[in-house]
Amino acid sequence: MPLSLHQATTPILLQMLGGLSKLLDKASAHCVEKKIDPNAILAARLYPNMFAFQKQVTVATDWARNLAGMLAGVEIPKMAGDEKSFEDLKARVEASIAFVQGVDAAAIDAGADKEISWMAGPNKRAMQGTDFALHQALPQFFFHVTTAYAILRHNGVELAKRDFMGDVPRMKTL
Repeated sequence: MPLSLHQATTPILLQMLGGLSKLLDKASAHCVEKKIDPNAILAARLYPNMFAFQKQVTVATDWARNLAGMLAGVEIPKMAGDEKSFEDLKARVEASIAFVQGVDAAAIDAGADKEISWMAGPNKRAMQGTDFALHQALPQFFFHVTTAYAILRHNGVELAKRDFMGDVPRMKTL
């Protein structure tokens, strides 16, 4: 049986968003335990010209919602992007999870062959739905989740690969 576009995207978005939510919990606990001002982590970045942690999380959630919504042709909820705490970011992640979960699988699959267009700065870009999902949206999503994880690790938050990956569905421990 061939893999549908929904199967190739939605479960992985949900898995990684779940992991991102748990990363936020660990970052918050780390700040409390080590008596670190949370703003130090929220504003942390790997290099001066890269987005700060807070922006990495907001962009990751944007790509998750955009991927599901654009393929399905449904209205994508706008989020302010002004989150100022781990709790605010966690609420954003949870709202993104709820949106992605609510997008109809058949509608996502129907987006495979349609042209998806979006603005990237001043430029309008367009791709076929499957290419958009697999070669644009998912790589963008993973980049920002990975960078958020790396910022936390760089700042001493004790994390492992399992934290990054979230709960892996249908995996057995033998």
